[in-house]
Amino acid sequence: MLDLHRLERIVLHRRPPAQILIAQLVLRFDYALPRPTRIELVGMENIPRDRGVFLAMNHTDRYNYWPLQYQLYRQGCSRFTATWVKGKYYENRLMGAFMDRTNNIPLPSRGYVLTTSFRKVAGRVPDETEYRALRELVDGRGDAEAAVAAGGATVARVLAAEGPAAGFRERFDAYFGRMMGEVTRLTRQALFELDLNVLVFPQGTRSKRLSKGHTGMMQVAQHLGVPIVPIGCNGADRAYPGGSPFSKGGHIVYRIGRPLELDGPELGSHRVTTPFLPFSAAASAAHGEAFQAATDVVMNHIDALLDPEYRFGDDQVSDGVSAVNRFI
Repeated sequence: MLDLHRLERIVLHRRPPAQILIAQLVLRFDYALPRPTRIELVGMENIPRDRGVFLAMNHTDRYNYWPLQYQLYRQGCSRFTATWVKGKYYENRLMGAFMDRTNNIPLPSRGYVLTTSFRKVAGRVPDETEYRALRELVDGRGDAEAAVAAGGATVARVLAAEGPAAGFRERFDAYFGRMMGEVTRLTRQALFELDLNVLVFPQGTRSKRLSKGHTGMMQVAQHLGVPIVPIGCNGADRAYPGGSPFSKGGHIVYRIGRPLELDGPELGSHRVTTPFLPFSAAASAAHGEAFQAATDVVMNHIDALLDPEYRFGDDQVSDGVSAVNRFI
């Protein structure tokens, strides 16, 4: 399970040995035989060589970052990547160990932390009604009494597990803030100390069609002053149609857009210049509209790099996993 202590043990590497070993000993052969996988990078020159950036990409399948990392490595990109990944991948000890060794930064969403907090008390994940009652509370749309009325006795036990039920939201915010502070520290280290690029899937979950983006990447990008390079991944879902990490072959095209500078013509009008703490309730309350507007700009640039079958649907809603399954 991912908690604050687990986050504090993450170690990133300038040249991650496990990424290199997987590229040389697994992917090099898997992409050649028995069903060749052709990987094409269009616009690789748009990735700056003199500074770390966020690489913002759509997320069509479980493994669509592997061909990108592999081909960047094969074509001599000077910077390796650290990838923001979901906290749920650390629920399995072996998977968590693999994630540690391949230069990933786990991102514990509010939903993940709520779900794991519930499970510690109840021994199971919450149903949709229980989760929604807790989420309304931590998002400031109700109080503890309303959460218990909506969610029932088990929600009451969760709220009172570590102190008065009325103080649950404050305790949750403080703990979540410490976790996200660690995510921000690791991201800063990756970009400025280890000369890495940070790969992010701003839509937040796998979906063949691009869906609306979350604002976390934009908050950290603005906080650290880092540009964002949009990338459109096309065809990886056919190479990786299920849970197998071995490619079925085919042609994968990554179109890489030019960097979106925070003070540039695309994002400049949404720039937040006053200091803020990323992922905090205060930042969202004060600057949420600006963060979302800037995120929408990035998502629209990703959309323009996609083949029609991967572009936004009419409602921009994910066609992937949903409800509590997103977190555990």
